[in-house]
Amino acid sequence: MTKKTGFFKRLKALSLPQKQLFAIALCQRMYPNYQLFSEVCEFGNPQVLDTTLNLLWQKQYDNKLKLNIDIYLERLDEVAPEPVDFDSYGVFPALDAVSALIALLSAIQSKVEDDITNISKLSSSTVANYIEATCEQELSEAALDDYVFEHPAMNEERELQSMLLDVIEENKISSAFVKELRKEIVDSGISNIGISVG
Repeated sequence: MTKKTGFFKRLKALSLPQKQLFAIALCQRMYPNYQLFSEVCEFGNPQVLDTTLNLLWQKQYDNKLKLNIDIYLERLDEVAPEPVDFDSYGVFPALDAVSALIALLSAIQSKVEDDITNISKLSSSTVANYIEATCEQELSEAALDDYVFEHPAMNEERELQSMLLDVIEENKISSAFVKELRKEIVDSGISNIGISVG
């Protein structure tokens, strides 16, 4: 994020509903990471994440919708993979996808706005960890930091988050806007680490 625009300053300046929408969009983008892991490793249940996401999107424009957060936190906890149980790298981005949703629900419940904006960092760290895991060169710590920062996947993550912030700043939260944003992310079908599940 360029220092000039002060990405996190702008993110923190959003209203609570705008912050929630930003975080929901990032969680939606992380969802294919869990979906693919679940299919490949025959673990968990993507439906739990999908239902939670659908309700969170809907809640953005339907104030009558009551969300029993404790139930969803419990369900998400049940489908969260334990990295020690799997040899596959995919367990980490899958766990991040569940963790992001748990963090978002907990933050909505406790009304701690910083925890909502931290989902931006969690999504970026999923990308950073993926880049490190797929790096085939032996690099010093400083060189690895530069490699991660300059990697196309990290550039894409920064660009997407920046674009998402622009769109949310410029638009009034309405049923039409939320549905359109959700459709765009779901239709793109590509996660923050480039995973796409048909």
